[in-house]
Amino acid sequence: QVQLEESGGGLVQPGDTLRLSCTASGLMLRVTTTAWYRQAPGKERESVASISSSGQTTYADSVKGRFTISRDIAKNTMYLQMNSLKPEDTAMYYCRVPTVPWGQGTQVTVSS
Repeated sequence: QVQLEESGGGLVQPGDTLRLSCTASGLMLRVTTTAWYRQAPGKERESVASISSSGQTTYADSVKGRFTISRDIAKNTMYLQMNSLKPEDTAMYYCRVPTVPWGQGTQVTVSS
């Protein structure tokens, strides 16, 4: 019954901004650590940002200072605000909630 659905990706130019959204269970967002992952072709899927049940956030060094993870429990939604996008940010982006199957992801392509 529980599903993850990512949205908000697209084709943008370097320096542009995107905000990704992921619908998820509000309960799970509240009681677990959730995260955003990304995977580029030929690369391993990697965590880029996480947020704990207490609201503590962590970021991969590659996105620190540019990306912000947040959640709106009442709206059953988590977000990834991505500023100053770079070509190396190009990847399929996935949200992660423990015990919930991966969604289909949303594609982010940064190219001039």
